[in-house]
Amino acid sequence: MAIHPTAIIAEGAKIAPDVEIGAYSIIGANVSIDSGTWVGPHVVIEGHTSIGKNNRIFQFSSLGAVPQDKKYAGEPTRLEIGDNNTIREFCTFNIGTAQDVGVTRMGNNNWIMAYVHLGHDCQVGNNTIFANNATLGGHVHIGDWVILGGFTSVHQFCHIGDHAMTAFSSAVAQDVPPYVMAHGNRAVPSGINAEGLKRRGFTAEQIRNIRNAYKSLYRKGLSFDEAKAEIIAAAAANSELDLFVRFFETANRGIIR
Repeated sequence: MAIHPTAIIAEGAKIAPDVEIGAYSIIGANVSIDSGTWVGPHVVIEGHTSIGKNNRIFQFSSLGAVPQDKKYAGEPTRLEIGDNNTIREFCTFNIGTAQDVGVTRMGNNNWIMAYVHLGHDCQVGNNTIFANNATLGGHVHIGDWVILGGFTSVHQFCHIGDHAMTAFSSAVAQDVPPYVMAHGNRAVPSGINAEGLKRRGFTAEQIRNIRNAYKSLYRKGLSFDEAKAEIIAAAAANSELDLFVRFFETANRGIIR
């Protein structure tokens, strides 16, 4: 264990033997950090926070602080961070609240740039990229392979589906379906993330099917219920559309239009 002599580690913290902790960092009593993780200088990790393997947490980040929610009354809620995440400077991740699942959660292999905020009870998947100053309100759900452009802000309770992407300074006030690109304030749809899908190995036929589903949602003049029925029917023979079906079951703020 390489812990700088100026770092403060509370009694009770569970730190794997090979974890590195930089100068002046503070680790609370209810924190656990698994092997291979590097914590830079001037980082504060507090609350009931668990951090997995091989993460890199850069200076001045604050992880596990209490929610920015007046209803929070000291409940022992949690922050859980998986493996192989990069968390750059000045990020703030809060613990959950008793009014939701009680856990703010981030999965694996996420690339989180400077000044990103995860509000209480956010659920972030795997392989995401959040550019500088992306901000998530409380209770936001972000799927796998999502890319948030710099200064994207996401309203509380919104869902963003797998493989979706937002442009710089997008203000997301409703749910963004999987595969969809969004831009603007308020964010509106602007096609599918075709280039990202190619890079991830989707075939030309799969991308065509996804584009057709997008047209059902946004180009044919159908009502949402009509478009949803059309996509669900197409998903029976095209598994890449299953993400739309699952998204329809959980989206609760209405989709961007």
